Amino acid sequence: MPASSRFSTPTLLGACSRQRGRFTVAALLATLILAAAAAGAWWLLSQPPRVERRTPVETPAALVDTVQAQRQAAAPELYGFGRVVAEREARLASRVAGELIEFTPMALPGRVVEAGAPLARLDDADLRLGLRDAEATLAQAEAALAMERGEQQRAETEYRSFGRELTAERRALVLREPQLRQAEAEVERARAARDRARLELERATITAPWRGMVQARLLGAGSMVANGTEILHLVDVARFWVRVSLPGEALDWLKVADDEGPGSAVSLSTRTWPGGEARHGEVIAMLPALEEQGLQAQLLVAVDDPLGLGNGAPALRLGDVVRLDFDTRSREGVFLLPATALRPGDMLWVLDDDDRLRRRTVEVVHRGDTRVLVGAGLEDGERVVISQLGQPREGMRLRSRIADRERPAGEREESRS
Repeated sequence: MPASSRFSTPTLLGACSRQRGRFTVAALLATLILAAAAAGAWWLLSQPPRVERRTPVETPAALVDTVQAQRQAAAPELYGFGRVVAEREARLASRVAGELIEFTPMALPGRVVEAGAPLARLDDADLRLGLRDAEATLAQAEAALAMERGEQQRAETEYRSFGRELTAERRALVLREPQLRQAEAEVERARAARDRARLELERATITAPWRGMVQARLLGAGSMVANGTEILHLVDVARFWVRVSLPGEALDWLKVADDEGPGSAVSLSTRTWPGGEARHGEVIAMLPALEEQGLQAQLLVAVDDPLGLGNGAPALRLGDVVRLDFDTRSREGVFLLPATALRPGDMLWVLDDDDRLRRRTVEVVHRGDTRVLVGAGLEDGERVVISQLGQPREGMRLRSRIADRERPAGEREESRS
């Protein structure tokens, strides 16, 4: 019998029924699982969020640096920058005409010359001839005067022998007094011409009028010069000036030299001097015109021996730009505070007795780069905040500490340890 005939029809039908039953149970289980998942998701979504309640943590008050306000005598730090100029300079000119023959070895630019030192020479041949001519004219006039005096003596002898008195006018004519005065005048004229010729001969040599430094030669040897032609530029080395511009309110802290005493002392410095050396000067004048750019007041500061020829100090050069630190006059009864303490609008932050921030408007009498002077609006002993605060609020609580730079040296070391 064939293999296919071994299975009967009822057997096949039963197997199919069991297979269909298993598919139905699996589908039912899947449906139940999906329904349970959907119900769980809906429950989770429908529940409000739960916020865990915690005990709030108190934020500590910010720590700020403070300084204690104290009335005292204080002076501001006042400085400016100025340019060095010559107090006295001259352009030496020829006072006679002629050819410039030579410059002396001392007339070298940059060399210091003493008063009266010869610097340049002009051709003086014509001037020597003129002097000889003037001397001859003088000798001739003196001879004529001697002859006239002899004639006067002879006339006087004749007048006495005549034995008659004449009027004063006739007597003067008889004694040749007008002729004598004329001869004396000719001698004086000839003597003046001789002295003028001698002076012009001396002026053929250009000399230094005072001790100074040769700045420049304005002509070369061999040039033809006329009366008044400039030949040399000379600068006085005894004293230089420094012209400096300052705000007008800065003048209240300075003193200008007068008959009652010297002006405010000034310390001058520049980066080109080695070892941080400085020179010292004095405020001698306030110029009447304001500086054109910033409309600031202009002062003159005098520095003696600017080239350091006698004291070995660093040299000031014409045209140098130097820093000037002024010795200012102090004022009584002001508060000296760091510049960081001042807020916009002339306002300070102070701490009250409860360590709360208070705003205080004050009168500022001077504001500088590192410190300010306050005249009114504070009381002795008040604590002024010098730290920066991100969002300062009136009445906010703060913690205070004395700024390290305001402590004495010993206390600073203790605070660090």
